[in-house]
Amino acid sequence: MSGCRAAATRGAERLKAAGIESARADARILLAHAQGDEMLFEGFLARREQLEPVAYITGHKEFWSLDFEVGPGVLIPRPETETLIEEALKEFPTRSAPLRLLDLGAGSGCILIAALSEFPEACGVALERSADAIMWLQRNIDKHGLSNRCAVMHGDWRYESAGEFDAVFSNPPYVSNREMAKLPATIARYEPRPALMAGSDGLAAYRELAPRIAACLRPHGKAFLEVGAGQEEKVSGILRSAGLETVRIVTDLAGIARCIVAARAGKTASGPQKTVGKGQSSR
Repeated sequence: MSGCRAAATRGAERLKAAGIESARADARILLAHAQGDEMLFEGFLARREQLEPVAYITGHKEFWSLDFEVGPGVLIPRPETETLIEEALKEFPTRSAPLRLLDLGAGSGCILIAALSEFPEACGVALERSADAIMWLQRNIDKHGLSNRCAVMHGDWRYESAGEFDAVFSNPPYVSNREMAKLPATIARYEPRPALMAGSDGLAAYRELAPRIAACLRPHGKAFLEVGAGQEEKVSGILRSAGLETVRIVTDLAGIARCIVAARAGKTASGPQKTVGKGQSSR
C-alpha cells in the first residue's frame, strides 16, 4: 500500500510539473489502470505529460453512471451533457413509454445509450458521419446490450431516416474558429476537430440541424440540444426560423446556458423559461 502511495505521489509531481491542474487525481486514475505494473504506469504518465486526455489513455469514460469506451476519433463525454438526459426525463415521465429516439451526431453513443437505459421500451437511431466515431459507437451499443434496440446509420445530418421521433438529441460542434485557439491543448490537440468546430461563429451545425429536426420531430415530440456559452438566444432564433419553438433554456451550475428544449411551433403553451441544470462547463 505504501508503495502505491509513493508511486501516486511521484506521478502527481511529474504531472504537476507538466502544468496539469488535476495532477493528483490523474495520477491515481492512471496508477489504478496500470494495476501495479510500473512500466505501464510510466508509459501512462509519459502520455499524460504530453496532455493526452486521461480518458484516451484508460480507454474509458463514465457518463450517466455508465461506462463508455472511448479513444482517438471520438469526443469524450462531458458531465454537462447529462443535462439533456435530465430534461428528457422531465418531458417523458412515463419510463415504460415506447418512445422513438434519435441522436444526431451520436459520437460515442453516450446520450442515446443513457436515454435507452432509462426508457426500457424505447428504441433509437444513432446517426454519425465519422467512421472513427462509429467504431466506438458500435462498441458501446454492444457493450450495453442494446444492439436490438438501437440502429446505427452512417451519414451526415442530411441523411433521411424513416419515420418521426418522439425525442431528438444532439450535442453538435459549437466552437467557433476564434474559440478553438483558446481551448486547452488536451482538447484541441487530441479530440476530433469536426466534433468541436462549427465555423466562424460556432453556429453552422445548428443551421444544418434545425430543418432536419423540424422534419423528423413528431407533433408533440421534443428536441434536446446542447449549446455553447452565450449561444442560447441565437440558437433559439435559428430553431424558430425552421418552425421550432424553444420550450426552455437550462443552465449548468456555473450559470451557463447548456441545453435548449425545443418543440414544434405552437405545441407548447408557454414561452422560453430558464431553469438550473447540474452540468459543468468544459467546452
